[in-house]
Amino acid sequence: MLCAPCLTPIPLLNSFSHCLISPPQGEAQAAYIPFEFEQKHVKAHRFSQILHKLPCDWNLFFLKIVFNSSQKMASGSSDHHQPALSSLGKAENDDFVVICGVNWGGKTSGEINGERQPLLINGGGKKSGEINGERQPLLLINGEQHFESFSVLAVVLPFLFPALGGFLYGYDIGSTSCATISVESATLSGITWYNLSSVEIGLITSGSLYGALIGSILAFNVADFLGRRRELMVAAILYLVGAAVTALAPYFVIMVVGRFVFGIGIGLAMHAAPMYISETAPSQIRGQLISLKEFFIVLGMVAGYTFGSLLVDTVSGWRYMYGASTPVAVIMGIGMWWLPSSPRWLLLCAIQGKGSVQDLRETAISCLCRLQGKAVANSSSEQVDEILAELSYMGDEKEAKLSDMFHGKCLKALTISAGLVLFQQITGQPSVLYYAASILQSAGFSAASDATRVSILLGLLKLIMTGVAVLVIDRLGRRPLLLGGVSAMVISLFLLGSYYTFLDDAPVIAVVSLLLYVGCYQLSFGPIGWLMISEIFPLRMRGRGLSIAVLVNFGANAIVTFAFSPLKELLGAGILFFIFGGIAVASLFFIYFIVPETKGLSLEEIEAKLL
Repeated sequence: MLCAPCLTPIPLLNSFSHCLISPPQGEAQAAYIPFEFEQKHVKAHRFSQILHKLPCDWNLFFLKIVFNSSQKMASGSSDHHQPALSSLGKAENDDFVVICGVNWGGKTSGEINGERQPLLINGGGKKSGEINGERQPLLLINGEQHFESFSVLAVVLPFLFPALGGFLYGYDIGSTSCATISVESATLSGITWYNLSSVEIGLITSGSLYGALIGSILAFNVADFLGRRRELMVAAILYLVGAAVTALAPYFVIMVVGRFVFGIGIGLAMHAAPMYISETAPSQIRGQLISLKEFFIVLGMVAGYTFGSLLVDTVSGWRYMYGASTPVAVIMGIGMWWLPSSPRWLLLCAIQGKGSVQDLRETAISCLCRLQGKAVANSSSEQVDEILAELSYMGDEKEAKLSDMFHGKCLKALTISAGLVLFQQITGQPSVLYYAASILQSAGFSAASDATRVSILLGLLKLIMTGVAVLVIDRLGRRPLLLGGVSAMVISLFLLGSYYTFLDDAPVIAVVSLLLYVGCYQLSFGPIGWLMISEIFPLRMRGRGLSIAVLVNFGANAIVTFAFSPLKELLGAGILFFIFGGIAVASLFFIYFIVPETKGLSLEEIEAKLL
C-alpha cells in the first residue's frame, strides 16, 4: 500500500499493481491507482508527476479502471495509513468503466442518506459534471451542492485596494486635461517656463502613456517573481513618487520624468489589479468585481475632471491637481501591504518547486480564509486542494517561457485577449470623445462650449452605464453584452459618419449617436475587455500573457492618439467614422466566432473547458 507520508514518483502505469489496493475477490480484472481530483479526461501519463507533487498529508483519491466489464460500482478499501475511500464517480466508455472516490475527512463526500452519489463523469461523450444529459454539482459535500462560499464584507477590501490603481489611472486622464490648461497660463501657472510648444504639451499629456508601455514590458519579466500583491505595492510606490515629482517639479524636464514614473505605475497596476481581483474573487461575482474596477477608472476620470475644473483658475493649480494623487497612492500601498497574497499564485509557486508544497498550501488556505471570510472556513482546504490538483493536471509545474505564449491553449488565450483590447482601442472611442464638445454645441447645449463640463457630463454617463454592466454581467454573461453593445456602437459610428458627410442639418442624430456610442462602449468593450484578459489565461502564463495584452492596449491607444489628427486632416471626420464603423463590424465577427463565454466558471474550468 502506498503511504501518504512517503510518496515517490512511479514511472509507469502498470508498475502500480505491486503497491496499491488489490482487487476484491470475484471482481473483473482491475487496476487501482492513486488519482487527483479533477473533472477532465483521464491522462495516465500524468499520474507519476501528480504523485510527486502532492502534499504528504493530502487525502488521495483512488481510481479503478474495470476493463470489458458491465460492472458499474465498486467498493474500495484502505489501510490505516490512508483515508477511507468513499464517494464514487463513474464514467462509461465503449470498453471500460472509470470509478473514482475520495474522503474529504469527517463525513463521506458524495453520500446522501448513506447512498453513494456520482461525483464526476468522464468519457462516453458526456461533459464533466453531467448525468443523463443534465448538469450536476461538480462537488458534493455532506450531501449538498458545493459552491464557492464567501462573505460579502470580506471581499470588499481585496477588491477596493487593487481597484484604487484603476482609480488613479482614471484620475490622471481627467486631471491632465485641466492641468495642461493651467500650466500654459502666463498668469496662473506660477512658473517661468509656461510658454510650452505643442510637442512639450504632448509630452506632458502622453508621458504617463509611454510610461505605462514601459511598465507593461517590465511586468512581463517581474510579474511571476513578485506576485500580484507585491507588484501592486510597487505600483503604489511609483504612483506616489511620480505624483510627488510632477507636483513639485521646478523644471519642465523634471515634470516629464514625474509623468513617466507615474505611467510605469499605471502599467504595473493595470496589469496586476485584474489578476489579483480575478484570482481572489469568488466565481459567482468575479465578473462584477472586475467590471467594478472599470467603474473605478471612470470614477477617477470624473473626479479628475471635477477637481481640475475647480482648480483651473487657481495659481499653480496644476500642482494641486497632480499632488492630489499622493494620499490615494499611500492608501493603496498600505492596503496592499495588509492584504494577503493570491492563493492561486502561492499554489503555482508550490507546484513549480519555489518553496515547500506543504507550507505554501497552508499559507494559501489561510489567505483564502482572509480573502473570502469565515463563510469559506469549512471548505477552504477543499478549494485549495482542487486548485492544486487542477494545476498539476494542466501541467503548470513548468516555468513559463515566451515561446510558450505562441503554442496551444496559450496562443488561443493570447488571440482572444489581444484581439479584444485591440478592438477596444481602434473602434474610435478617443475620436468620438474628441468631437463630443462640438456635437453638443451644434445641438444648442450651452455647456458644450466648456470642454471640461462636457467631459464631466460624459463621464457621468460612462459611470452610470458601467454601473449597469456591473449589475448584469454575471447574469447575462460576457458574450451577450459584447455582441449587443458593439452592435449598437456600429450603428452609432455609421450615423456619426453620415452626420459629418451629408446629414449636417440634423444635429439630433449626432447627439443620439454620441450618447449611444459612449453608453454601449461602457456596457461592452469598456469593462469586459479588462475582465476577459484577466480570466482567460492559464495560471502559469497569466502574468506574462496579461502583460502582453496590456502592452497591446496601451500601444494601440498611443497609435490611435498619434494618428487621429493626421487622418482627420487627410480623410475628414465622416470617412474616419465610417472606417471605425467597419472596424467595429470586424470586431463583431471576432467576438462571435472567437470569444468564449466564461460566466460562472472558475478560472481552472475556463482553462480546461474553453482553451
